[in-house]
Amino acid sequence: MAGLTNPMLKVGYPATLAAELFGDFPHDIELIPLPCPLERDVEIDVWIPDPYPNRSLQIAPRLRGVRLVLSLMAGTEWIPGAMGPRVTICNARGAHNVSTAEWTVGAILAMLKYFPFYLDLQRAGEWNRRFEVGARYAAITGDTRPIYPPLLVEELTGKTVLLVGHGAIGKEIERMLEPFNVHMLRVARGARADPLVHPVTDLDSLLPQAEIVILILPSTAESHHLIGARQMALMPQGALLVNAARGPVVDTDALVEALQSGRIRAALDVTDPEPLPVGHPLWSCPNLLITPHVAGSSPQFSPRALRVAADELRRYIDGKPLQNVVQSAI
Repeated sequence: MAGLTNPMLKVGYPATLAAELFGDFPHDIELIPLPCPLERDVEIDVWIPDPYPNRSLQIAPRLRGVRLVLSLMAGTEWIPGAMGPRVTICNARGAHNVSTAEWTVGAILAMLKYFPFYLDLQRAGEWNRRFEVGARYAAITGDTRPIYPPLLVEELTGKTVLLVGHGAIGKEIERMLEPFNVHMLRVARGARADPLVHPVTDLDSLLPQAEIVILILPSTAESHHLIGARQMALMPQGALLVNAARGPVVDTDALVEALQSGRIRAALDVTDPEPLPVGHPLWSCPNLLITPHVAGSSPQFSPRALRVAADELRRYIDGKPLQNVVQSAI
């Protein structure tokens, strides 16, 4: 790519972001805040969309001349449909590794330590109901051995974990799980040179070994309902399914059935549909922890994602290859 000579490259960004967050951006550009709704057409060269797609989709029809989209998110599945094929799209790969990996480990520990149940006891002020955990454990795992003193928590250490998705966030999750000495199995979408990473075609053969299944892969046509009724049936009794990826990766109807029947347990930061409507069956499923798509939203979210965007923008201006391309302009 030849270097760009226009010293005033126009970069549109969400007006909700504070201007001081852009201190690391090149100085020879024009930063244009874009309110939502956008009342008039705006000519820009580069667009940094709002992290919330519904807001970005409102203003996308008003944008003119966009050649490059620098998403602040890892997932960009809505952007090609909104911007068409003649736009280069980059994601913020690496910006959300820490926060999403921390949520994943936290969710696993919360479920294995029965924190949702103990929070209910706290709210009810009922100390002695803690002994119900033993019966809950036996019901979900099928392990009815007599345990004394009574079982009150489970341990993560030593469990077999299947990581479905081995990109930047997946690798960070694996790094954070290392102190727990888990036995790690890995699946990635494409063939990998690393013999420790299995192709997705091996998924069904690996699921029976996995006490914990972590989903951290993008939502694509290939990953849609990757985890359905058959895959949940292949998991060990009481296995924990953790979805930190995208809701459509899991067949929601099959998940509801598996939870209600006591086959598995789950922790979800994403759902399908999303937002999850009031009264949806997932809300009342047993052995389930739901957080409303919060895993990446720490105080470090915007500064870290904008540093990734700034670096990509400098490469674009200098005519260097972009690092996080998910769609090349045709």
